[in-house]
Amino acid sequence: MKPQESREDIAAQIKDQADIVKIIGECVDLKKSGTRFLGLCPFHGEKTPSFTVHPGQQFFHCFGCGESGDVFTFMMKYHNLDFPAALKELAARYQIALPEKPRSEAEEKLARKRQAMFAVNDRCAQIYGRYLLESPGAATAREYLERRGVSTAVRDRYRIGYAPSVDGAGWDFLVRQLPAEERRIAEELGLLVKKDNGGCYDRFRDRILFPILDIRGRVIGFGGRILGDGQPKYMNSPESPVFNKSRALLGLFQQGEFIRRLRQAIVVEGNFDLISLVEQGMGNVVAPLGTALTREQLRLLHRFAEEVILLFDGDSAGQKAAMRAVPLLFAEQMAGRIAILPVGHDPDTYVRQEGADALRSIVEKAEPLPEFVLESLIREHGLTLDGKLKIMQELKPIAEAAVSPLQRSVVLAHFSEKLGLPAGQMESSWKAKTGAGGQRREQSFERATGNPEIEKGASLSGSQRHLVSFMVLHPQYFKNLESTGLRDFLVGTVGEVLFLQMQAIFVRKDQIEPEELLSLLPEGAERALVADLLMKASGQSGDPVFPTSPEEELEDLLSWLRNQVLRKKSMELQQKILTSQRHGDIKMLQLLMVEKQEVDRQLQGVER
Repeated sequence: MKPQESREDIAAQIKDQADIVKIIGECVDLKKSGTRFLGLCPFHGEKTPSFTVHPGQQFFHCFGCGESGDVFTFMMKYHNLDFPAALKELAARYQIALPEKPRSEAEEKLARKRQAMFAVNDRCAQIYGRYLLESPGAATAREYLERRGVSTAVRDRYRIGYAPSVDGAGWDFLVRQLPAEERRIAEELGLLVKKDNGGCYDRFRDRILFPILDIRGRVIGFGGRILGDGQPKYMNSPESPVFNKSRALLGLFQQGEFIRRLRQAIVVEGNFDLISLVEQGMGNVVAPLGTALTREQLRLLHRFAEEVILLFDGDSAGQKAAMRAVPLLFAEQMAGRIAILPVGHDPDTYVRQEGADALRSIVEKAEPLPEFVLESLIREHGLTLDGKLKIMQELKPIAEAAVSPLQRSVVLAHFSEKLGLPAGQMESSWKAKTGAGGQRREQSFERATGNPEIEKGASLSGSQRHLVSFMVLHPQYFKNLESTGLRDFLVGTVGEVLFLQMQAIFVRKDQIEPEELLSLLPEGAERALVADLLMKASGQSGDPVFPTSPEEELEDLLSWLRNQVLRKKSMELQQKILTSQRHGDIKMLQLLMVEKQEVDRQLQGVER
């Protein structure tokens, strides 16, 4: 490699040499159609091919789900790699040398330590797996798995093993299997525990063991279920440089491709809940590691799925676990539903007693998050005056977890309607209790209640007023404007607040007439704006509103909006590129350049 070559140069070389059709064709069955290739999209489930690969332009695009990009994008999305890992893998494939950033001595030491820990974890998984398969001392464990309906295929896929009991193999079964250096690493991993008088003993004894894999398939830890009567019933590896249980999900490596295709994941609480569902063909399932679902786990899952269905036990603990997860889903802006099983059942017992079809029916009928929350709170507190006050207070942290003002607006509108409260009533009561000193600045709602500081400078430019006029006078096209990015063009104006209010209205009503807005909107600048626009439309002001038909005007506005949204994004990316160049952040720079190339390509298409 020449000294002056940068990572950007290397990436360009790789793109020039890479055969995108061959690389994608290893993962997708592609068929030639003219100058392009067609196949079933690997990123969402479909029966009719809508995934296209263009060898001339070296990019792919799915008309079904919208995924698109170059060879690096495909490697990152399909194989769950970050950009440096994709770059490294493709460089090795095409025998292109990569510039190596020198690491500090401490970084080198940690990297070597982590690699050694992965290796020892993997070796221990082999030892426990082999003992389960071959040892007479594991006969009870094999019988137990057979009773639980665990097939050989699933056992092997999940690398399930068995840590023998003290009676069967003593306190030091694993100790005897490992050489001295591996024993030292196993102690750091918590697989071996030091004795007070020297030496060590096995942490896991008489337990069915589930190796926990990261998304690259490396063993990072173990989850063990006691086979006899000992306690605790479930036990995980302790935290280590390679294992953090709040950031890992059992089954994500094995089921990730299935989840990605469906864009949906089912989250269950127990290891055997997961195994039972997989055995029944419900492959889009994962499980947290014996702890409450965490935001880090959801963030990891969001890379694979757009929707999460929580399938929890029917007891009070299951209900509480579901309620705790709702704010996390709101905070991560993930679509979610909740399915609660009949009391006395967990997913494993239910699917074995009632069958897969009965369980699928429960999953299909899973409630959206707002409905589940409200129904749970109403069951607990009732709908008396006192009950509603308690419900309102319990809804506060849930609604505040929604980081998007739009999401919060819709959620609160839904809660208010179901409780029979006027729009804005809940937030007003929360603010009154919080007091001026602790009041949170929630942009969309403070504007909607007439906060004068927010309304300052909120006047509309000519282009913004034209768009808002069309939105108000032709609400039947609101969804078209919404999906094309209208809100981004109205940020910080009275038009954005009006947009949010109309969005909340359309959650409750399928269609509205322009005149209805006057009765549906609260007093304030937004209502005054609507009144002014309606007056102009009626001819009372003498000003024409639109010179062409609504359909022609819509087409022009959507085209203009797409252009503006892409131009804005292109400029923002350019600024980020300049910042990355100044900071010498090569990894981020390459990602931004790829993204900007795609945005500019789309912009050229809009401007043609």
